Amino acid sequence: MKLPRGVTGDRVVRALQRAGYVIVRQKGSHVRLQHPGPPVHHVTVPLHDPLKAGTLHAILSEVALRQSTTPEALAEIL
Repeated sequence: MKLPRGVTGDRVVRALQRAGYVIVRQKGSHVRLQHPGPPVHHVTVPLHDPLKAGTLHAILSEVALRQSTTPEALAEIL
C-alpha cells in the first residue's frame, strides 16, 4: 500500500471525524478520538506536521480493523 506523504495530524483528525469519530480530549499535541461503536473504539492522533509514514500506517490499520474496511480505503478519504 502506498501511503500519501506530507499528511498532517489535523488532516487525519478531520478525516476520522467524517468517518464517525468524535474528539474526546486533547492533551498537548495529541488528540484522542472515539467511535461510538459498537464496540466503542479509541484512537490517538498526534498533531504533527507531517506525520511519519509508520505512524499514519498504524492509525489507518487500527481504524480499518475496527471499521471492517481496508487501510487503502481509509487513505482515500485523506
